Amino acid sequence: MSHSHAIVWMDSREAHVFRFSADDVERQRIRSHNPFRKIHHKAGVIGAGHTHLDHAYFEEIAEALSGVQEWLLTGPGVAKNELARHLEQHLPDLKRTLCGLQTSDHPTDGELLDQARWAFKSIDRMRSNTAATGPAQ
Repeated sequence: MSHSHAIVWMDSREAHVFRFSADDVERQRIRSHNPFRKIHHKAGVIGAGHTHLDHAYFEEIAEALSGVQEWLLTGPGVAKNELARHLEQHLPDLKRTLCGLQTSDHPTDGELLDQARWAFKSIDRMRSNTAATGPAQ
């Protein structure tokens, strides 16, 4: 079945991708091959002490979103921001279909789907109101 909406909850270790319609959902879990580990900066060491997330992880998430027309990205920390930057640089078409980026803790799968369905209903209502009244001048 084809699903045009999706939500991705991710952190540095794994991503939960939910492609859904009004009455159906496909779930996929993707694990990072090189999860982010906190590195403490030591005096006298060159570099800032930061590591970057695994680009193969980002590509797997992007592949899971293939064919989706609109999607949301959520999760704690900076992993979601790094994914958004990666998409902007490497997959701009997928980045354009991103409807929102939100920080969130660890919701249950049901809470995440409820949040996504509510958000897309709101987005669709805003679009229909804009179409009915015409573009703002």
